[in-house]
Amino acid sequence: MMTDPHIILEIATADLETTRQAIAGGADRIELCANLGEGGTTPAYGTMRICRERFSVPIFPIIRPRAGDFLYTDDEFRTMQLEVELARSMGFEGVVIGLLLSDGQIDLHRTARLRELAYPMECTFHRAFDRCLDPNQALEDLINIGVNRILTSGQHLTAPEGVSCIAQLQQQANERIIIMPGSGVRPENIQALRAKTGCIEFHTSLRVWKESQMQFRHPNFSGAQESYLNPDINEAEVRKMKE
Repeated sequence: MMTDPHIILEIATADLETTRQAIAGGADRIELCANLGEGGTTPAYGTMRICRERFSVPIFPIIRPRAGDFLYTDDEFRTMQLEVELARSMGFEGVVIGLLLSDGQIDLHRTARLRELAYPMECTFHRAFDRCLDPNQALEDLINIGVNRILTSGQHLTAPEGVSCIAQLQQQANERIIIMPGSGVRPENIQALRAKTGCIEFHTSLRVWKESQMQFRHPNFSGAQESYLNPDINEAEVRKMKE
């Protein structure tokens, strides 16, 4: 089966190795993260630099100073500003951001400031969108400040659960902003999601774990996942999704 050249598959990766695996499998774009188990935080400088040096596909580092909610202090926002400036200076094609106010609205002032700092990079607003009060108003607000795409699961835990909302957002967007379904997007459901939503960009991590190659395993830590399992992406699964 030939791959539709208009469909974009973005893979969220956790480090250098999973980035390599995703690209080898045919990923069109990378969302580069640390701590994917916590929803993704800003990757380390060294990871960003070597990924930029090694790979030519578009890479969008996530700009998220910590796990948890998306309500940030002044110091955390300053951190995000510095990280956006760093990503731009390193030649990345885009960044992934997301900021909310305590009442559930988009933090438009700060989002607009990060958008300005990022230019000419693209900006994706991540799944903080799914925690906002009014997704229809939020979509219009993000269009107005020049955000390029919204990563969303349709205000549900997974995109298949939120497919009706995603389809409505795609219709409302009317090609003014990209709606990119993410969370729970798998090889077995991506065709149905495409058919039901009309979206042409999709986001997934396809994250699994593989056994460490450590020969010595301390008996007190033999059952600890963080000690002897490493993040992994199956290149064949990426190819299957592409097809």
